[in-house]
Amino acid sequence: MSVSRPLPVTERSRVLRVAVPNKGSLSEPASAMLRESGYRQRNDHRELVLHDAANDTEFFFLRPRDIATYVGSGQLDVGITGRDLLLDSGVPAEEVLQLGFAQSTFRFASRPDVVTTLDQVAGKRVATSYSGLLAKYFADRGVDAEVIRLDGAVETAISLGVADVIADVVETGTTLRQAGLEVFGEPILQSEAVLVQRTGAPARPAVEQLVRRMQGVIIARQYVLMDYDIRAELVDAAVRLTPGLESPTVSPLHDRGWVAVRAMVPRIDTNRIMDELWDIGGRGILVTDIHACRL
Repeated sequence: MSVSRPLPVTERSRVLRVAVPNKGSLSEPASAMLRESGYRQRNDHRELVLHDAANDTEFFFLRPRDIATYVGSGQLDVGITGRDLLLDSGVPAEEVLQLGFAQSTFRFASRPDVVTTLDQVAGKRVATSYSGLLAKYFADRGVDAEVIRLDGAVETAISLGVADVIADVVETGTTLRQAGLEVFGEPILQSEAVLVQRTGAPARPAVEQLVRRMQGVIIARQYVLMDYDIRAELVDAAVRLTPGLESPTVSPLHDRGWVAVRAMVPRIDTNRIMDELWDIGGRGILVTDIHACRL
């Protein structure tokens, strides 16, 4: 097993310590975002600690469920985990940034037509891997139900007679349907990957830099850069289609009467905007990916 040599205590005090999920649906997207943000990431999945000397940052690859605990205790500065895992931990840690991947919904499920509303959950046995989160949810709503904690998959809890209802993270619902279960009621929680730090932690330039870099990646993934040429008298109509984040860049071309326009546009609307620009006279329309930005 490859493990980087621990840093001396004098160095450790200034090095930013970041927790990264070591496996599961959070692991690869988290490392990819950090890599796009300019930080080194491991190439060997057996590596537990990685020192990025260029950024004075040390990465610890941990179980996603443990990350909030390490950050909340102050042993690590920040970490990437799921909102569901953060809230379930009950530790003094808070969200710093929503990361836009690993979206899921925390829902109730039972056999069809057996339990269909939250009121009917009262007095029932509810199995979950998120007992802390669910207990608080019930307490906040005055629901008296027995919470049964299970590690791992809970879909079989009802068929095995352990529970009447389950509460679990749902992405597509396929696993629940295969187990003969249906979701019911409003979602308990909408979850996604988040960057977390200890509640009340003092401001650190290294953390602020990490957040800015990750924000830049998030925005870069949502937008593209669009360039096009258009007659000068049509600029006003064109920039209504491509207003940019603040204002587009408009530059005169050598051929008088024409201008070049550059603006950031939402990636999801790219082809619609290109079609509409073409219809009003836009030509030479080019789209370029944005890898990172600071706005």
